[in-house]
Amino acid sequence: MLRSIPVAFALLFQLIAPAALPDTQLVPMPKYEFRAAWVTTVENIDWPSRKGLPADSQKLEFLRLLDMHQHNGMNALVVQVRPAADAFYPSPYEPWSEWLTGVQGKPPFPYYDPLQFMIEETHKRGMEFHAWCNPYRAVYAVGKSSVSPTHITRLHPEWFLNYGGTLYFDPGNKEVQQYVTRVIRDIVHRYDVDALHFDDYFYPYPVPGKDFPDDVSYTKYGNAMDRGDWRRSNVDSIILHIGTMIKEEKKYCKFGISPFCVWRNNSKDPEGSDTQAGQTNYDNLYADILLWLKNGGIDYVAPQLYWEFTFAHVPFGIGVDWWSHHTYGRQCFIGLGIYRANSNPAWRDRTQLTRQLQLLRSYPDSIQGAIYFSSRSFEKNPNGWCDSLQRNYYKYPALIPPMAWIDTAKPHEPLTHSEYNQKDSSQTIWLSKGLATDSLRGYAVYRSDRADLSVDSSTISEFIPYDPVAGFSVKASAVSPGKSAYYYITAVSRTNVESRPVTIIFSTFDPK
Repeated sequence: MLRSIPVAFALLFQLIAPAALPDTQLVPMPKYEFRAAWVTTVENIDWPSRKGLPADSQKLEFLRLLDMHQHNGMNALVVQVRPAADAFYPSPYEPWSEWLTGVQGKPPFPYYDPLQFMIEETHKRGMEFHAWCNPYRAVYAVGKSSVSPTHITRLHPEWFLNYGGTLYFDPGNKEVQQYVTRVIRDIVHRYDVDALHFDDYFYPYPVPGKDFPDDVSYTKYGNAMDRGDWRRSNVDSIILHIGTMIKEEKKYCKFGISPFCVWRNNSKDPEGSDTQAGQTNYDNLYADILLWLKNGGIDYVAPQLYWEFTFAHVPFGIGVDWWSHHTYGRQCFIGLGIYRANSNPAWRDRTQLTRQLQLLRSYPDSIQGAIYFSSRSFEKNPNGWCDSLQRNYYKYPALIPPMAWIDTAKPHEPLTHSEYNQKDSSQTIWLSKGLATDSLRGYAVYRSDRADLSVDSSTISEFIPYDPVAGFSVKASAVSPGKSAYYYITAVSRTNVESRPVTIIFSTFDPK
């Protein structure tokens, strides 16, 4: 994949040793930052645009979506591939999704594997693909949803509970926990996903006046525990099983959870946040997120802080500050509610989202990025926020933050090969792996006007996705006579660890 970088040159040298002093980047920008969007498939919220589109139309829509996010500066997508015990891929356990083909169990036509296609296209752009699954939702709308004869609710009706018109797996059923773990193992085993991602639907959000009808499993398995503690233990168990399984299958595959934005209010627990949320993860969804962070059971948390700064019950600033102090060494990406654009006076404020980004960057040691809900919201450039990302906040690419507990091994320095084109006074620098066995996401390119750049503290100028014919072109342009431009190039592994840089100098001669 060939990229062009305009810069004047007359002479090209490759240096063996890297330079190592401060960067001269004019625009301060984080070197590492996770930037992603959720792509929601349930009810065709984001993709595909409607049920039953021909396969070619589905592909085209996804490519346009992917290119839009890449243009906006994203370096990852979080795509919903199992919205309701169904599949956006050929599964041995669950039928094709109705939101893909219109009828649950019906394969796409012409036939293709959407998950494989999406992963390949995302990786071609140097972006991570996080496979988003809903663990316990089984039939989205009882009596309305398309349900295949082979759906698990038909095969094991005793595993399911109807709550508020939706069928859910019973989290307290041990067979359910084993089944869900098998389904997720299949995804991780067969597909080259960078992460497995759960959202906030563990025990369902409360229906007013109704308790979740799990009396049978509580009587069978509760062992006289407090019901809330028992429910939390059930969710703890599935998180432990899946987290352990993921690392057994692929050590580099991350496990992330996107919870509701409030763990507990401090009126209930002194460790909780100074908020007045009407429901919380711990007390209503029975998800003890802090426990999973403390014991290292998950790799990242992405709390859904979709509120404005002035929201009375959960002010955005208070939420961010609380999460920044409760990551326990794991990574934290804040879920931002771009979908709320123009929904109230606060979200008609063009600075609402950009001020939120500024706040996140004020916690560089504990907040590593953001995920936006959701993809379709970007299409109309609400409040000019896409422009703000492209021209300012995401003007330069960022590397995805590595996770030291997963991998610290540096890939080998990239090999370079130069070709001069006299016709247009350009030089092409071809890049290849330093060792054939290296697994790379791509190459980071840093540019400086000085020979004393430290890539460890610098913002990258360009990220080039890995390709066997990756490279970039350098063209004669505006370097002043007698000046030099320095390019430092690193290889970036699949686990986002950088190699040592190799250095290229482009020099001009003073015609006098």
